[in-house]
Amino acid sequence: MTDRITEEELAELMKKCAGATVTAEELRRDGALFEPMGVDSLGLLGIVGELENRYGTPMPPDAERSKSPRQFLDLVNSALMAGA
Repeated sequence: MTDRITEEELAELMKKCAGATVTAEELRRDGALFEPMGVDSLGLLGIVGELENRYGTPMPPDAERSKSPRQFLDLVNSALMAGA
């Protein structure tokens, strides 16, 4: 495991924790938002919990309120870098 979450890893987590099947390319698109992908705050909360268990690092409290994959990855990766 690395200390950064990639779009590929986020796509896998979205499928596992939120039941949304997307590709990493879809997550990289400008203007990509979670809502049209079928991921709500509850789904993001599941992803946050999975990441906290996996890395043993608390995630930012606003992570589950992220509107876009970019915003989510920026918050989560900042927390992981700070906890490294």
